[in-house]
Amino acid sequence: MTTELKAGDPAPDFTLETDDAGTLRLADFAGRKLLLYFYPKDDTPGCTNEAKGFSALLDDFAAADTAIIGVSRDSLAAHAKFRAKYGLRLPLGADDSGKVTEDYGVWVSKSMYGKTYMGIERASFLIGRDGCIASVWRKVKVPGHAEAVLEAARAI
Repeated sequence: MTTELKAGDPAPDFTLETDDAGTLRLADFAGRKLLLYFYPKDDTPGCTNEAKGFSALLDDFAAADTAIIGVSRDSLAAHAKFRAKYGLRLPLGADDSGKVTEDYGVWVSKSMYGKTYMGIERASFLIGRDGCIASVWRKVKVPGHAEAVLEAARAI
C-alpha cells in the first residue's frame, strides 16, 4: 500500500503517453508548475465537466506558468475521441499500466449500489517548480474545482 502523498512530498516520477503531445515525463516540466489531475473515465458527466473546466482556463493556467495533464486509464484512442468531441485543449495521459495512478495513490476501492470495485479517485496534484507537491485535492467535487486550483497555482 502506498503512503498517501501530501504537500511537501516529492512528486512521483511518471511517463505518460498522450494522443496529441507525445510522451510526457515529470522531468519535462522541471522549473514549471504542473497540475496532474486524475479522473475516472472519459466522456462521463463529471469527468467531462472537469475537463471542460480546466480546458476553459488553460490560458489562465499558462499565464500562471502552470501546465495541466489529465490522467485516466482510458486508451489513447478514447482520449483522442473525448478531446475532439468536447474541443478539449489539454493533454490527456493514458495510464494503461496503472503505474501512475498507483504511484499517486488514486487507484482505490470504491463502491456503488452495494458493489465494491477498484477505480480512480478524482484527485488533483499541484506540483511546484521544485518537483514537490504543493497542494493535493482528493475526492474532488467538480463545481468550482478548476478555479480553486488556478488560485492555488497563482499563489505559489
